[in-house]
Amino acid sequence: MRILHTMIRVGDLERSIEFYTEMLGLKLLKRRDFPGGRFTLAFLGYGPAESHPTIELTHNWDTSRYELGDGFGHIALGVPDIYATTARIEAAGGRITRPPGPMKHGTTVIAFLEDPDGYKIELIEQRPVLSEEGE
Repeated sequence: MRILHTMIRVGDLERSIEFYTEMLGLKLLKRRDFPGGRFTLAFLGYGPAESHPTIELTHNWDTSRYELGDGFGHIALGVPDIYATTARIEAAGGRITRPPGPMKHGTTVIAFLEDPDGYKIELIEQRPVLSEEGE
């Protein structure tokens, strides 16, 4: 088994695709309209859906806004340099809601931002791991 995708509903599909591709570097892998159901699905990821998890953006044509509720937490992305990543996102107009820094009660460096619909995205700094020989 493996994780296939995480689905979130978005109010403006074009705005959301632009955010996830331009701010976070995901690629639009597939997009399909369902006129009979009046919705569109867009799948985005960092690699092919056959081998990588994706985010499914669902746009119901007659709904421009959703209440996020309190059950959903966030999407987490690993980044090699969290400070450069958040600086790039802020410069492009992204909304950083928690600047980079060590997590409370730990040492992992994290940051949070919001997508255009208000969904939280956690960035987690992941430095390359050195082998035992120091390579």
